[in-house]
Amino acid sequence: MQLKSFTSALLLTLGSLTVSANSVADDELISRPEVQEYIKQTAIDHGFAPEELTSWLQQAEFKGNIITILDKPSTSRPWHEFEANFVNKTRIMNGAKFWRENAILIGDITRKHQVAPEVLLAILGAETNYGRYTGSFRIVDALSTIAFNYPRRAEYFKGELTQLFLLAREEKKDPLEFKGSYAGAMGWPQFMPTSFRKWAQDWDKDGYHDIWSNPGDAMASVAYYLNQHGWKDGGDTFTAVNFNGDPKALLDDKFNLHYSVDELIAKGVAPINEINTKQQAVLFALETEPGFTQHFLGFNNFYVITRYNKSTLYATAVLKLADEIKKAYVNGDDLVVATPAPSKKSSKKK
Repeated sequence: MQLKSFTSALLLTLGSLTVSANSVADDELISRPEVQEYIKQTAIDHGFAPEELTSWLQQAEFKGNIITILDKPSTSRPWHEFEANFVNKTRIMNGAKFWRENAILIGDITRKHQVAPEVLLAILGAETNYGRYTGSFRIVDALSTIAFNYPRRAEYFKGELTQLFLLAREEKKDPLEFKGSYAGAMGWPQFMPTSFRKWAQDWDKDGYHDIWSNPGDAMASVAYYLNQHGWKDGGDTFTAVNFNGDPKALLDDKFNLHYSVDELIAKGVAPINEINTKQQAVLFALETEPGFTQHFLGFNNFYVITRYNKSTLYATAVLKLADEIKKAYVNGDDLVVATPAPSKKSSKKK
């Protein structure tokens, strides 16, 4: 759905980076032929005045550290290392506490869109820790830097830059005001501009889709996204299975619901628990311990979460976190708050 980092720690780190030595805001970008062509075509296609597009891009700053980040080879951690960053006491308690403080609002939103409240909360917790870490890059800087300085993703980010200008016009905002991640993802849900225009909701009907500071708008946007991508309230999520044979072909197809469980059984899947074999599923694998891989079947709702973020690690983490948040909320674990020990610095302003 959108290109983004989904760890709060990473967002916090990236959001705090300073790039004064690598920032440029002048006519240098505007003088480039491909930028002139972009301005001309965008004005024709979407009814912008060339002068306003020129003005916005003249004020855009080149962020060299974004290119550095994109050039770093990505590494995928195994599940046994990945899990603790998401399914931990802090996120669980924050989710349960947020649920209790906003129970009426969450209930209204999830009933309307027919999604599980704990899953909605787990996504917002995984993405930005309930709005705590949404990123501090100006979106116009992030998108223009990648669009005009990173050929491998240029076309995609040119499109997202255009979507930013369109959403700013629709929201009656200055496009230079929007902030988010180094890759242009915005607000609590970390929506890219295209996703914002498709899925962002104005829950309180104030005329704005404020996914940055309005919890109702942010939660309704995620709930609507899940609903529109096929979430089935009360549906199965995932279960461990065994596999007989070579699973490579099925694992390569883990982001597509092509087979029923019955068909997967015929291809080597051996269910451990009793499941509905008529439903569709995908096979995926997690390294649950060093050197040990466990196979799983992900059902429709698991697949829906991979539409939000195309990662089986992410989807598994969200669903496990959701279960733990619900347990903590039901049991009232979030109501037991330890009193911090006094310190000499506790009364000082930071």
